[in-house]
Amino acid sequence: METKQTRRQPLPCDEPPIQSENEGGYAGLFRRAVGYGVARPVLVVAMFTLLLLLVVLSGAHRSLSLDVLLSSHSSSKQVSNSSCTAAPSTAAEPPNDKFLGGLLSAAFDEASCLSRSQSSLYRKPSNDTPSPYLIDRLRRYEALHKRCGPNTELYKKAVDQLKSNRSTGPTECNYVVWLPSDGLGNRIISITSAFLYALLNDKVLLLDLPHDMSDLFCEPFPDTSWVLPADFPIDNRNWIFEKDPHSYGNMLKSEVLSNDMDTTDASSLPAYLYLHLLHANDEFDKMFYCEEGQRLLRKFPWLLLRSNEYFVPAFFFIPEFEEELGLLFPEKATVFRHLGRYLFNPSNSVWGYITRYYDAYLASAKEKLGIQIRIFAFANVEFDVMASQIINCSLTQKLLPEVDLKDSAPPVISGAQPKAVLVTSLLDGYFEKLRNMYYEHATITGEAIGVYQPSHEEHQHTERLSHNMKAFAEIYLLSLSDELITSPFSTFGYVAHGLGGLRPWILVRSDNRNPSCVRAMSAEPCFHFPPSYDCKTRRKVDKGSVVPFVRHCEDFFLGIKMSD
Repeated sequence: METKQTRRQPLPCDEPPIQSENEGGYAGLFRRAVGYGVARPVLVVAMFTLLLLLVVLSGAHRSLSLDVLLSSHSSSKQVSNSSCTAAPSTAAEPPNDKFLGGLLSAAFDEASCLSRSQSSLYRKPSNDTPSPYLIDRLRRYEALHKRCGPNTELYKKAVDQLKSNRSTGPTECNYVVWLPSDGLGNRIISITSAFLYALLNDKVLLLDLPHDMSDLFCEPFPDTSWVLPADFPIDNRNWIFEKDPHSYGNMLKSEVLSNDMDTTDASSLPAYLYLHLLHANDEFDKMFYCEEGQRLLRKFPWLLLRSNEYFVPAFFFIPEFEEELGLLFPEKATVFRHLGRYLFNPSNSVWGYITRYYDAYLASAKEKLGIQIRIFAFANVEFDVMASQIINCSLTQKLLPEVDLKDSAPPVISGAQPKAVLVTSLLDGYFEKLRNMYYEHATITGEAIGVYQPSHEEHQHTERLSHNMKAFAEIYLLSLSDELITSPFSTFGYVAHGLGGLRPWILVRSDNRNPSCVRAMSAEPCFHFPPSYDCKTRRKVDKGSVVPFVRHCEDFFLGIKMSD
């Protein structure tokens, strides 16, 4: 990854001096405290006698000064040594919860996915723990996936049924096959949505992963795979998806299917259905979001799903899912945070990108500000306008200090930790603007500001694995920020703040009457094009005003998102 930086990075930590076995613990501390090795035996005996007396007197009260001295010495040693490793920590941090409160399964070989056990070392502890019900459902899902996943007898049986081109109705193992669409951010949010759909319907999720996603994520389910086997009998590479004869929406439109049809004779049903859930789907496709549509879809053992959207909020309008969703997510605005951290642990290759960059440039910072910039062709935003908006947002929201334009060398806080700014963009101009601002001028607070950009690819190349590996690494690095500024309408930014559980500052279009950025109501992604049809009343409604926990998105008013 190409790296830009504003200041020279510190040299690696010196190797600690070699100590004998006797130099550790009480004896080692004692030797260093009195300043000698094996000489002066009388003084040694006297000091050891005093030491033992203090230990006895301390009894059960382990907070006495001697114990504090010993524990602080031990802690300081650990902190000193850990600062040179890939697992940043401090003595004040609570014990490492590497399984995220039970969210992640312990039934894995740690070496196969280092990020699963190490990611908690890079994140601040959170109070948003997963519900016990969600943890239980994930363990049950894992058992289902292991029983029905690729290369099992039940999977082979289900594939044989699919090849027959006739349905037998729901079976012991029923599947949702995810098909890719658009860029990496769109893919991640749609996989999350498809997984929740599978979870709500006791179906098994399989991913038709293209080569450009082949080494991004660890397998999320133990002793099995979520990757669709290459010999899957349906070849979708040359599909014209909107015209697919097995499309649920098309079959409703042509009245081959109806949501209230009699499905007693399952042999009259097609072997599978294709769900066209892209942003440009029509009202027939969107019948997927109606309860009666869900009852029909449950009759099919194979559903092929293609989407570029985060359609999770729509499930909260389907009555039969209400109770289950309430148990899974008592805090409704944590859906992506929990499912994203469960599903998308970086592969060892990507984790290497993340940890090397973090340890080299971000680990020593007292605070980290992420700035994610995506300029869409249709937005027609000039560089200087966007650069000014980013700087105005950073300064007015006190995310960065102002610079002193008069005094080029005001007093600097000696020994203070710097603040790090991580910029991600296809272009390098915004990084250079910020870097030069803090390189050419001192801050009025005396703080040192380091500005970094891991890469600038110029153009999006979703078809390249190397491009996607860098993209996911940068998404993950952004998610480790303390504060985050993101571009509107960007699924790249959605994934970053969703994984981080961060409420970002969104760079909405500003003018003289509006601020340069607004604080998001939650960390959840936006569902850009939700259905406007209300299945109960049979009319169009404003889905952003039906329930208190679903609101219109700050960056796209047509969209909806889960709110706190």
